[in-house]
Amino acid sequence: MLTKTPQEAWSEFLETVEKRCSPTEFQNWFAPIRLREEVSEELCLEVPNIFVQEYLINNYKKELSSFLSVKATGELSLSFTISETKKAEPLPQIPLNQLASPSSQHALEVKLNPNYTFQHFIEGPSNQFVKSAAVGIATRPGKSYTLMFIHGGVGLGKTHILHSIGHQVRERHKKLRVYCITTEAFINDLVDNLRNKSLDRMKRFYRSLDVLLVDDIQFLQNRPNFEEEFCNTFESLINQGKQIVITSDKPPGQLKLSERLIARMEWGLVANVGIPDLETRVAILQHKAEQKGFRLPQSIAFFIAEHIYNNVRQLEGAINRLNAYCRLMKLDITQEVVESTLGELFQTSSHKKISVDNILKSVATIFGVRISDLKSSVRSKDVSFPRQVAMYLAKELINDSLMRLASAFGGKTHSTLLHAWKKIAGLVKKDERLRRQIDMARRNLEA
Repeated sequence: MLTKTPQEAWSEFLETVEKRCSPTEFQNWFAPIRLREEVSEELCLEVPNIFVQEYLINNYKKELSSFLSVKATGELSLSFTISETKKAEPLPQIPLNQLASPSSQHALEVKLNPNYTFQHFIEGPSNQFVKSAAVGIATRPGKSYTLMFIHGGVGLGKTHILHSIGHQVRERHKKLRVYCITTEAFINDLVDNLRNKSLDRMKRFYRSLDVLLVDDIQFLQNRPNFEEEFCNTFESLINQGKQIVITSDKPPGQLKLSERLIARMEWGLVANVGIPDLETRVAILQHKAEQKGFRLPQSIAFFIAEHIYNNVRQLEGAINRLNAYCRLMKLDITQEVVESTLGELFQTSSHKKISVDNILKSVATIFGVRISDLKSSVRSKDVSFPRQVAMYLAKELINDSLMRLASAFGGKTHSTLLHAWKKIAGLVKKDERLRRQIDMARRNLEA
């Protein structure tokens, strides 16, 4: 192998990889790479952006070591350069108010909500990882994970975390340029600048930022022209080592966006905000009540939390309504008052037919996994355990043969489903957290 030139070794590596990966993956990640020059025994590759470099090293380092020589330090004899056409142009440090046009950026910037800070964010098992990662990013923006992608259902705290990052960065890094915007506002901004023929000014503005916070990226779906400009801005900032945080109601792979943009978003730190468990919902209710200046008895908080469980925003709305009603009517907070005041918000059971697809969707949301993974043959614990929970629920809630139920899980056998049901049935008796997760899944299915 050592008698071959680095170029010949690279060609052999490409031939091997092309046979293993899909045509789309090869075209996205390997076709754009160009050979530069040979420096003694080192292979120099020209890549269009840092994403391709990171993808190659993170996913194919072991394979590369089989084809390329290794230095005395143990590192591959490999170096990279970024294509000149993709390098970000150096920008002068111009104040934001000079870069922004009066009719666009200042008007569209999202003002950070003063209540959306880390101090007011109630942490629980469903959001602990997201909060920890967000605090790390806000402490050292652009250093740990230059891209963070936060996804989760409506009203679970994605915007709260986004604004919390903005607050902390502005507080601790006063010289950094922080900009928070919704995807809809970004689209409107682009339209305005196209109309006013000031697109270059908009590009300079966004590429001058140190921290870009983008809310609700799902609104970029089915808008290819706007998506392309966002992707260019995205790449420019990442190549400069700047920080980007994006929120969405779905993980990247479930968005109807280009493979190019999805691949870049999946390259970053992808974190899910799940539905809060019962204790977290109780803590949220009591914290919101404290902010409003009234005491919420723990028994009442548990009663409300057991009936409102899908949406943190609804919990806050329940506290606002309950507080206003009791103050105006001069009533003490009792369960009867809660039922009469919040009854229409309570999520009660219905008689709709439950299907395996509904179960998979509910379990995927609670455990933060993809529906496609639950139906796949992946055996890692973070996927196989939720899959077993889904099988348990299917047997418990659907009156059908084991064979037909199992086939809905990607063609599994009835013995696999029966084994999963027995395992979860045994665990649920002694695992309180699992019992609550299953109860939550049942409520989601019945709501």
